[in-house]
Amino acid sequence: MDIDTDGQTHTHHLESGGVNMGSQGQSFAFLVLFLFLLSGCTYFEEEVVEEVEEVEDVTSLVKGCTDPEATNHDPEAEEDDGTCEYEEPEPVLGCTDPDAENYNESATQDDGSCWYKETVPCNGMVDLCHRTYDQVTFPETHNSFSTHEDNIFYPASNHRTGFQAQWDAGMRAFMLDTHYLTTTDQSASAVRFCHGDSDRGFSPCTYGAVDPWEWLNKLKSGMNGEDRDIVTLLIENHVDGGHLKDLFDDVGLSDWMYVHELNAEWPTLIDLINMDKRLIVFWEQSSDSAHPYFHDFLTFGWTTNYAEESTESMDCDPLRGDSNQVVFHMNNWLKNQAGLSDPTRSAEANDVGFMVDRAIECIEQHGKRPTFIAVDWWEDGDVVEAARRVNLLEHQSSS
Repeated sequence: MDIDTDGQTHTHHLESGGVNMGSQGQSFAFLVLFLFLLSGCTYFEEEVVEEVEEVEDVTSLVKGCTDPEATNHDPEAEEDDGTCEYEEPEPVLGCTDPDAENYNESATQDDGSCWYKETVPCNGMVDLCHRTYDQVTFPETHNSFSTHEDNIFYPASNHRTGFQAQWDAGMRAFMLDTHYLTTTDQSASAVRFCHGDSDRGFSPCTYGAVDPWEWLNKLKSGMNGEDRDIVTLLIENHVDGGHLKDLFDDVGLSDWMYVHELNAEWPTLIDLINMDKRLIVFWEQSSDSAHPYFHDFLTFGWTTNYAEESTESMDCDPLRGDSNQVVFHMNNWLKNQAGLSDPTRSAEANDVGFMVDRAIECIEQHGKRPTFIAVDWWEDGDVVEAARRVNLLEHQSSS
C-alpha cells in the first residue's frame, strides 16, 4: 500500500514473479521446509543428542572410595574420588638405630631399648662390660692381707706381697677376715684384719694383724684410679656388723656398695659402673636386715672345698652355701700335712692350664663359669691370666 501525494491510498498486487506471495505461496514454503527436515538433515540434532548423552554418562557414575583395603571402601563406587581412609597400623616397637647392637630393621617405632657396645674395657676387657656380674670370672686372693709385706710371716701368712702389688697385677677380689685385736676390747676401733680361730681363748691377731683402715684406704685409692673395675670383698666376719659398717663409712667406701636382691638377676658390669655401685661385699655371717649391703655368702652363693691335699682331689662339688645360686668360689689352694697353706706346691696349684681346665670342668658340671678363682701364694703361677682365659671362653651362663 502506497500513499500518493494527493493523500490517496493505493493497493498493489504482486505480479507473477514478484516478491509478495499469497496464501498458496506460504503453504508451499512450509511444505518445502517439512520435506527438508523429513529428508534427514540431523546435524544439529545429533550434536545436541551427543552432548546430552555425555552429560548423562558423567552424571550416572557413582563416586567414592574404590580401594577394598580402605576402611571406607564403597563397593558401589565406580570412580575413586580420593576419599579413601586407612587404619593406622600397629607400631612395631624396637630399636630403630642402625648403629645400635640390637638394631631391629622391622621396628617402626623406637622403644628406647637401643644399646651400644662399650669401647672402654670393664675389668680389663670390653666384652665383660655387657656381662652380668655372675658371668665374669674374677681373680681372687685368699687371706689377702696376710702377707710378708704386711709383717705376717709363715706359717701365718698366705702371700709374700701386699695389697698394692696384688692390685697392680689385676686382682679385683679379696678374701678378708675381721677380728678384734684382743678378746677384752671389742670396740669399733679394735677391729683388725687377721686370720685364725678366736675360740682358743685369745685373739688370732696375736699371730699378726693389719690395720683395716689403712688397707681399705689403699683399696679406695685403687678404685678411684680404676673407675671401670668392679671389686668384690668376701669377709669372714667376727666383729659386730655395726662396727664393720663404721669401718666402711670411715674410709668412704659405703657409697660404692651395691645391694642385691636375693634371686634377682645380677646387673652387668657397665650397669654397676653407671650406677657408681662398684663394690660388692659378701660376708660369712647370717643375713642381717640392718646391713643389706653385706650379703651373706652362704645365702647368695656357694663355695667348693678348700685347702685340698692334692690338685687331683680338687673338684667342683659344692661344700657350703646354696648351690642354686649363680655366684660361686672355685677355691684353688693346697695345704700341707700340718693343715697350713703350702707354698711349696703353689706353682702346681696356680698353673694357668690347670686352673683353666678345672674351670671348664665346673662349667660343664654347673652350666656356668666360676665367679672367682681364689688362690694362696698368688705370685706363683698366674691366676689373673687364668681368669682372663676363662672369660674368653664362649660359654655364657644358662641361668
